[in-house]
Amino acid sequence: MTSPGRTERLVLPGVLTAEQAARTVAGILATQRTDGAIPWFRGHHLDPWDHTEAAMALDAAGEHERAAAAYDWLRRTQNPDGSWYAAYADGDADEPTDRGRETNFCAYLAVGVWHHFLSTGDETFLDRMWPAVHAATEFVLALQQPGGEIGWKREDDGTPVTDALLTGSSSVHHALRCALAMAEQREEPQPDWELALGRLGHALREHPERFLDKSRYSMDWYYPILGGAVRGAAARARIDAHWDEFVVPGLGVRCVLPNPWVTGGESAELALALWVMGESDRAVQILAWIQHLRADDGMYWTGYVFDDDVIWPRERTSWTAGSLLLAVAALGGDEATTSVFGGESLPMGLAPDCCR
Repeated sequence: MTSPGRTERLVLPGVLTAEQAARTVAGILATQRTDGAIPWFRGHHLDPWDHTEAAMALDAAGEHERAAAAYDWLRRTQNPDGSWYAAYADGDADEPTDRGRETNFCAYLAVGVWHHFLSTGDETFLDRMWPAVHAATEFVLALQQPGGEIGWKREDDGTPVTDALLTGSSSVHHALRCALAMAEQREEPQPDWELALGRLGHALREHPERFLDKSRYSMDWYYPILGGAVRGAAARARIDAHWDEFVVPGLGVRCVLPNPWVTGGESAELALALWVMGESDRAVQILAWIQHLRADDGMYWTGYVFDDDVIWPRERTSWTAGSLLLAVAALGGDEATTSVFGGESLPMGLAPDCCR
């Protein structure tokens, strides 16, 4: 089990002690396969986005070798077109269970790799991962639409699904900023990416009509903020407009309206978005509320149906634990995590000539 001495940076009064954080990190490590893959839980599937989120949590906890192994798993299993499949049985690269290739899943490698580099300063790692990040970014941008939004995915047969998801495109926006930061670090300018990022950011801020209406989902509420496209007064107005709809005092954040179901992952991500906005007190409160989802092994139940007083589904996922640890790391001032999610030093892209 991870030593509490390695998780002192993850102490947050009212949320986690060093011992509790160590137990949560140990739970993620126990989920990770020997080849580096991190499925949702052993026996369930792996998806590349949640795998990356769990790896980032390992870096925040100082488990850099295990995080690097997770990224090397992605490097080794990348498809020739730069993508990954949407799901793999128990993280087995030879057993994809969903051969769709989702853009936000593929883009997110850049966020994790940049976070690992900032955590470790390992230039050799960055050199090793850059070809995979470059190929994944090119795969994603091939699905950018004329309005700047990012098409959802390619089907197994290569057919593009051009409908765009606000949450997914917001996550891609974050990933593009990290990919461009990586390119700057390597002194390999990517002007096409800068243009693509500017167009995407503009669409996220100014053109909600270019995305499928998924406003019932809390992720669509906070993700434009978490992904770095919406900040300042616009972010505060966005959060305040729907706070009472999505937030259940004492329990956490609803996943989808009107269901009486709060989820740990959405709650932790909202806390991270609140931290980005400078509202640390509200962020800590949300994280404290969801400790009712903490299990004896240090992992977190995915969600709770409060009308029925039932934990549902009966699963403790690596990504729920990972999202909580990342929020705690940001609130605790972990330099790599604050840089990646705070975004002050990340490129913003080139704004398009639109709506002027």
